[in-house]
Amino acid sequence: MTPNLSLSRCLAICVLFSICRLAYSWPKPVAIAPPLPILPLPSFSQLKWQRREIIMFLHFGVNTFTDSEWGTGKENPAIFNPVGLNAGQWVDAAVHAGVSLMILTAKHHDGFCLWPSKYTDHSVAASPWRGGRGDVVAELVAAAKSRGVDVGLYLSPWDRHDRRYGRNKAYNEYYLAQLQELLNKYGSVREIWFDGAKGANALNMSYYFGDWFSMVKELQSSINIFSDAGPDVRWVGNERGFAGKTCWSTINRTALSIGNGSIVDYLNTGDERGTDWLPAECDVSIRTGWFWHKSQSPKSLSKLLKIYYNSVGRNCVLLLNVPPNSTGLISETDVQRLKEFRTAIDTIFTVNLAEKCSVRASSQRGGDGRGFGPENVLDGDHLWTYWAPTAENEGDQWIEFRSEGDEPLRFNVIRIQEAIGLGQRIRRHEVYVDGQRVAIGTTVGYKKLHRLEMGEVKGYRVKIRITESRGLPLISSIGLHFDPFWHPKPLGR
Repeated sequence: MTPNLSLSRCLAICVLFSICRLAYSWPKPVAIAPPLPILPLPSFSQLKWQRREIIMFLHFGVNTFTDSEWGTGKENPAIFNPVGLNAGQWVDAAVHAGVSLMILTAKHHDGFCLWPSKYTDHSVAASPWRGGRGDVVAELVAAAKSRGVDVGLYLSPWDRHDRRYGRNKAYNEYYLAQLQELLNKYGSVREIWFDGAKGANALNMSYYFGDWFSMVKELQSSINIFSDAGPDVRWVGNERGFAGKTCWSTINRTALSIGNGSIVDYLNTGDERGTDWLPAECDVSIRTGWFWHKSQSPKSLSKLLKIYYNSVGRNCVLLLNVPPNSTGLISETDVQRLKEFRTAIDTIFTVNLAEKCSVRASSQRGGDGRGFGPENVLDGDHLWTYWAPTAENEGDQWIEFRSEGDEPLRFNVIRIQEAIGLGQRIRRHEVYVDGQRVAIGTTVGYKKLHRLEMGEVKGYRVKIRITESRGLPLISSIGLHFDPFWHPKPLGR
């Protein structure tokens, strides 16, 4: 019996070995290369900026103590004395709001410098604050660094105090000197903010933006430069925080100029045929004014959410100004409103009903198992994994979610995100629930949010159709969300 048993075992082992060899040698799916990008593309620093979604502006200076928006440049530095200034409190307010970048007005139009610049006597060094040894920029940088928050700076081109203003060469030398101070002394600066503001008495004053931008990039190569014309981030064209319903991150920089009010519509929408990647930043203040005024209060939560949907939800970054008060703190009413704002955003977007659904698509690049299936829109990576269809059905691509339970899906917000690392592509899209169209839109970009005008919808099947695109649409993430703060007016009112 023993020899037969051994022979049986040997035969079994041989058979198993043969099966293993066959399985090992069976052809495995070969990875399919990603589709070619569609130029222009964002830089690494632009992508990081885009993913911040909300950043903070801090308008602070002598105007805070004179109840003004624009200073005269003749203010006595002695009025600047924020006895309770605590930059750590500013940063805490930002962190609670989900903000990772804070931009300070190092110098506004009045010319008063919030750091002890050696090129002027009109600065904190001439004030009683901290005994004339204070430095607001340094305090913010230190507080932000301790909490992992990045810092940006605004250095106003218009200076109503300095006597060199109006003399092109002399003032531009002065301005460049202060740029060098700020970018050499305070570590890494992630965004620097320029505008084209000018005094009525010096409309012929020339700002050497080309020289300024070159100096900025020489000193800090990873910084993003903001202005009407970029080169890294563009203005959205208004101070309401609203982007266009169509908003391309691409634009032609040759058509832009800083301080030109006639191009605001172009800034607002961008340009599908643009040769430059220049995404828009939406600046707006949490209060009516940019500087703190005792008589003003923060905007309501509903207004802030409306701004969010019309900025972040239209492929932009929201720059929300939160001005410190004359004590040197962000007012408690503003702090609480920021917390409410962050809580509301988390409440709306933490739960994605699409994750409970089965998902299918019109097609997928390379077929099953090749890395471009529709399941990628639910994997949590909002940039480098994505659904990619094939080219055969170009012009009518779709992705559909089906409820797996007996209860219908209940939502009033639809989120769509493109894989913008390979270019912005989608021109037009539509959303259907159980065959009924509930939303229609144009561009998507980094993020498109549809807050449904009819309010809450219920259904078992949600289909997103891409009806026009530049090449293949690449969708990185989709969400179905419920916004409990959204109460649309009944139709007809």
